[in-house]
Amino acid sequence: MSRSSLALLALCLSTSLTSLAEGTRTWQQSTYDDFVKGTSHGVAISSDGMLELAPSFKLIASTPSSAVWATAIGPQGEIYAATGAPARVYRIVPGSQPNAIFQPQELQVQALVADKHGVLYAATNPDGKVYKLEHSGAATAPAQKDAKSKTESGWTSSVYFDPQTKYIWALAIDSSENLYVATGDHGEIFRVSPNGDHSLFFKSDEPHIRVLAFDTEGNLIAGSDGSGLIYRITPNGEGFVLYSAPKREITSLAVDKAGNIYAAASGEKRVGGNSPSVSVVIPSGGEKNSPSEKPNSSGPPPESVTLSSGSAGVPGGSEIDKISANGSPARLWNSRDDLVYSLAFDGQGHLLAGTGNRGQIYEIAGRENYSELLKAGANQITALTKTPGGGLYASTSNLGKIFLLNETPTSEGSYESDVFDAHIFSKWGRAEFRGTGNVELFARSGNVDNPDRNWSPWKRIDLEKTAKVTAPPARFIQWKAVLHPGDVAPRVDNVTLNYLPQNVAPEFDEVVVTPGNRYQSPPRPPNLDPGQRFDPQPNTVHDRQYIGVKWNVHNDNDDQMVYSVYYRGDGQSRWLLLKDNLSERFYSFDASLLPDGGYTIKVVASDAPSHSPGEALSSEKESDRFEVDTTPPQVEDVKASVQGNSLRVQFRAVDSFSPIKRAEYSLDAGDWHFVEPLGQLSDSKSESYDFSLPLPPDSATREHVVVVRAFDRYDNMESAKTVVTAK
Repeated sequence: MSRSSLALLALCLSTSLTSLAEGTRTWQQSTYDDFVKGTSHGVAISSDGMLELAPSFKLIASTPSSAVWATAIGPQGEIYAATGAPARVYRIVPGSQPNAIFQPQELQVQALVADKHGVLYAATNPDGKVYKLEHSGAATAPAQKDAKSKTESGWTSSVYFDPQTKYIWALAIDSSENLYVATGDHGEIFRVSPNGDHSLFFKSDEPHIRVLAFDTEGNLIAGSDGSGLIYRITPNGEGFVLYSAPKREITSLAVDKAGNIYAAASGEKRVGGNSPSVSVVIPSGGEKNSPSEKPNSSGPPPESVTLSSGSAGVPGGSEIDKISANGSPARLWNSRDDLVYSLAFDGQGHLLAGTGNRGQIYEIAGRENYSELLKAGANQITALTKTPGGGLYASTSNLGKIFLLNETPTSEGSYESDVFDAHIFSKWGRAEFRGTGNVELFARSGNVDNPDRNWSPWKRIDLEKTAKVTAPPARFIQWKAVLHPGDVAPRVDNVTLNYLPQNVAPEFDEVVVTPGNRYQSPPRPPNLDPGQRFDPQPNTVHDRQYIGVKWNVHNDNDDQMVYSVYYRGDGQSRWLLLKDNLSERFYSFDASLLPDGGYTIKVVASDAPSHSPGEALSSEKESDRFEVDTTPPQVEDVKASVQGNSLRVQFRAVDSFSPIKRAEYSLDAGDWHFVEPLGQLSDSKSESYDFSLPLPPDSATREHVVVVRAFDRYDNMESAKTVVTAK
């Protein structure tokens, strides 16, 4: 098949896929892609297209900082939060205001862990240091250096470990209370013993070690930025690369009871060149200087670290991978728009992922099987920490808040669909609902695309009776589902609204008449269903014996159309039918059917095929005036005579409709030559010609044949000849 044929077939297929818009139409929502366009409040959206009650999500505390990077739980269940912009460590007792217990000079408190005695270890960026925070009366371990300084509320702080590196990204404590410190920009992990002794535990060839976790065997699991590597490091510091992720950066790790490792990765890998950048969000409204701007003795930060302000979208995308206990990897989830900042398991062992930059928490049930549980009122879910009661604390940035995510579902959830545009003022019919449990359905409508601009109030749809949508007729509509807990869990699988657009007449864009064109219909593609509309573009053949008519028409109802073509000559008052019942938007006819003269074409479009008798609407449009001339001019009074050494030729050309365009002659079967009329201008329906041709000296007694021809303005031609003998 030729390229032109393939292109034509593709065009025909694309124009034929529009469903026939006849009578009642439906707006259906039943998939994840449908539901994710709406707004949920306490309602989870599953990847297989269901709405269910989400776990309860309650605000515990709002900090003055822009971001909460990490949290730790104290011996009495209190919360400690590491924040940035400004850099603080807050002590939070649910129900009371956050109390700042540590205020370093650095810009961020990036990581935070607590030992079994309630002693806190906080890591800062940039100019990374590990501080030891302890309350008076707590069991203490010796600080490596620097005297203790008094902080607020009876807390003291001291520099516990200074790795002399730019960044500290993560902290972890093992069962022997050894502290592990993950750093950049040299990709090193340090171990600090309970007595304060420190050593280089592991050195990678990556620029940054971003996250740490322990597996079920007590090995340290580390994720890098640069090549997206996941290391398993034994207690004696021997490292092994478990997995090289398709992404450049490992942003979070979680290990389940069976020893499976779950890793979140993001960013596009680069081949060669500079080290890639670390995805760290600097919240808006913080200090003016970012870590990359703060001067220090070690010089400017490496090019391998760039700091994101939380832009929408993730270059290279983000994904969650599972590395099974036997080492085999598999991808569970991926996104082009969300960056995973934190992974954790809830009390039932479900894997949850906190993301940005839309502040969403997902439950990952399996490969491509997930639910969007909720959206927090912040841009990023930066940390997930298990609570003593089995729930999770979710920390956010932009703004810096802490929420409690419980295992029990919320007491009530609601979901508002996206706004549906029917494009035409429409009457609403019944709602079709599929789901379970106690679900209430509502609808509202309006004639602007913003529901806040004077739409109708929500009207309840009685699903037990007629399920009639009582929202007033309008162009836009929206539905809302309210889910109530009960013996049967509430769930929404499908909502379909029936509606009938008000019929509107078709509208013409243009009607174009082209004499000399003949249109041919391409064959209907064999793979089209019988009910599919076929609206092709014509194949055009240049044929001066035909007249082509094409028109463009649109119909807001997208109805099936039928067309009729009429003509009317100059001075006539009656339109005469050329062709009716046309389904294509073009027509061509033999020009000889019309006498020479000026004409106008009229096309009438009707939506009758899509409506009951009496309900159809039509419109019409006239073309510009055009002329038909299929009769050649007459060549009259052809004379030729020899006058000395010249041959004089005379003739007249006459046309009944259009001016004579040009005339030519041929002598003795020679080439054609142009000849001007008397007066030189050829602008009349009748032109006279009189000209002389020189004769060769030896042709005095020869016979000569003179042929003349004339063309009118439409290239109709007539010829004539005469024979003359020289004397």
